[in-house]
Amino acid sequence: MRNRKWAALRHLLFWPLSCVALYLVAAVFGAVIPGKAASLTPTNGPPVEVGLIAGPIHYDFILPATPETRRALGFASHGGVPVKAPWVEHFLVGWGSAGFYTTAGTYFDVTLPTVWTAATGDGAVLRIETVGAIRESFSYPKRTLTAAEYTALLAFITKAKNGPPIIGAGFTNTDAFFPAEGRFHLLRTCNTWITDALRAAGQRAGVWTPLPFSVTLSLWWFA
Repeated sequence: MRNRKWAALRHLLFWPLSCVALYLVAAVFGAVIPGKAASLTPTNGPPVEVGLIAGPIHYDFILPATPETRRALGFASHGGVPVKAPWVEHFLVGWGSAGFYTTAGTYFDVTLPTVWTAATGDGAVLRIETVGAIRESFSYPKRTLTAAEYTALLAFITKAKNGPPIIGAGFTNTDAFFPAEGRFHLLRTCNTWITDALRAAGQRAGVWTPLPFSVTLSLWWFA
């Protein structure tokens, strides 16, 4: 009887575990297989250093608060983001699931229905936050973009915005959420959006990077 129960349990778990394993393997290969990067016409201007910062499940861009960045992200001021404040030195920009991203201030806020919705299909949001000086000891991946590449990256980000600020959403006094283009699901995550943006800016990156370690691997592989 015990052997039959164990066999039934193994049979029950085989397909879910196989799907998880296949997803993880694909996330590795997708990170090192190059996706198509945009071909851009060079323009005059200095290069721009862009940072990428990872959390346990999510990557964000760190953009320098140049005049060009402030102009491109000027719409965020309507959500209370102090875009023009002189103390602002960087902008934190990310894309993600509307239900998950706007409610999960900490991982203790996450509910199973929210996770299920995010995994199977949810609306998307764009989050913008201002940051002051970053301490020199803080290490994170960086990419140096040409002037044309940085303009293309900003265009990709601003094109993602799809509506006015979402009232009541936000984790700090200097951030705001906006409805965004596209749908979030297991195959198109906040992390695939990061490498989509890099390729739109003419940078080499993996074709599919659904997990943070996929982005990290892609950044290292194509460095």
